[in-house]
Amino acid sequence: MWTLYGWWLPNDPRGSTSRTIRNDLIAELGDLHHGRKRIQPASRDIRKFYEQAAGQLKHPLLSFDPSAFPLGANSIGAALKELGLTCYACAVMPDHVHLVIRKHRLLAEEMIEKIQLLARQRLVAEGVREADHPTWTRGGWKVFLDHPDEVGRTIRYVDRNPLAMRLPAQSWGFMQQYDDWPLHAGHSPNSPYARALRAAGRYRR
Repeated sequence: MWTLYGWWLPNDPRGSTSRTIRNDLIAELGDLHHGRKRIQPASRDIRKFYEQAAGQLKHPLLSFDPSAFPLGANSIGAALKELGLTCYACAVMPDHVHLVIRKHRLLAEEMIEKIQLLARQRLVAEGVREADHPTWTRGGWKVFLDHPDEVGRTIRYVDRNPLAMRLPAQSWGFMQQYDDWPLHAGHSPNSPYARALRAAGRYRR
């Protein structure tokens, strides 16, 4: 998961993964809280925070409205195709993106960096973003899932993301049907994942 530029700042009222605030003007908007707060702020407080933050950012604070979701998704899909990545779920939201991607020779950090770069280039070429606008907040969050139950649960979570915001369900052409990886048909029972799951009593054929 990663956010569009300027969203989910280090001192976001909901909490964040950041440990420092490098911009003094942004620091004046509120205290940093590492990790997600147990009690979440009201939506109006989050909106107020970002209304104030917009005036302190170097570039405009932009989001995707629902009509632009396909443009965002197509830019990501083109990047996935160029990189040879398998995607099981994708949700383009107004201020962030969720992806479930199969393990690849690229590290997760490399996947995020390359997808962001290629997708941004496409959005700029299509006139959706200005050439000097970052489009994305650099980097993102990743979680490695090593069991079909975990992957399936996460796919359902991503699929429900738009619905939770009363937005239409999303289904993009580049998404592939989940095949129970890493215990997919034809997998080696001696693969590192299979051995680890067997040792933990979680292996199933």
